[in-house]
Amino acid sequence: MKFLAEYIMRGRMQAIMIASTLALISLIIPPVSIVSSATVALVTLRRGAHEGLWVLLFASAAAAALGLLVLGGYQFALLYGLVMWSPIWIISIVLREGRHLSLAVEIAILLGALGVLGFYLYQASPSEFWRPMLEQMIKPMLESSPDVPVDNIEQSVQSMAHYMTGVVAAGTIFSLLFGLFLGRWWQSMLYNPGGFRAEYLSLSTHPRLAIGSIIVIAVAWFGSGIFSEVAWNITILLFVLYTFIGAAVLHLMLSRMSSGRFLVPMFYVTLLIIPHVMFPVAGIGLADAWLNLRNKFSK
Repeated sequence: MKFLAEYIMRGRMQAIMIASTLALISLIIPPVSIVSSATVALVTLRRGAHEGLWVLLFASAAAAALGLLVLGGYQFALLYGLVMWSPIWIISIVLREGRHLSLAVEIAILLGALGVLGFYLYQASPSEFWRPMLEQMIKPMLESSPDVPVDNIEQSVQSMAHYMTGVVAAGTIFSLLFGLFLGRWWQSMLYNPGGFRAEYLSLSTHPRLAIGSIIVIAVAWFGSGIFSEVAWNITILLFVLYTFIGAAVLHLMLSRMSSGRFLVPMFYVTLLIIPHVMFPVAGIGLADAWLNLRNKFSK
């Protein structure tokens, strides 16, 4: 993907064209949105907040124009671009000025937590908001499997609806961070070879944040009512943070083994194929705040 990064950095118009075009393609192929976000991240990281803002605004206008031609309306494409690129622009500024990937990841999680709290303040009953959407998604399964008890499915939908705010927020933050990582990798590949690898493998968090995370988890487990529900949804976001940290720790450990070049790709493939593996990985990420596992592995 080096050729794409080089093309983006040729000028403002190239970056605007790539970001806006990929944004519309992502409506059909969602993962493409990561590459579109990474375009804004790369420009912001390399050329600063001002240039990144210009790309963001003009790419949104270009996406609106393309939306008018392709979709017959510009409003959705314009809003989609602004919502997708504004957070990545903010996080890229944090990374550029703070120079610490860990800080940028923590700010992203904080934005997600504020989003969860804001949604609960705005929406009187978030679970009722999500329930019709879940039922619409479950309906094809009911039609294809008539033997499945309807009562069990309704109970599952009702239970899932309470956590959908956190799930949606976590999915958004995952996409945001992947876009940031891709943009930083592009920057490293063009201007500082090996820089992103060192940043990623040193990804960690402060013990005070880990203590705060444990408190939130405790409220989720032992609390009740709306406080427990909000805590559970924020816990889902914290799971994203510690999964990334745990993955960085295990990546470093596996890379130092004799067969590391095979074990590291297998590790990430396993995470994609078997999502349940993320739970122990997140546990390692949380424990790393106190145990400093990287130093133990290096010894």
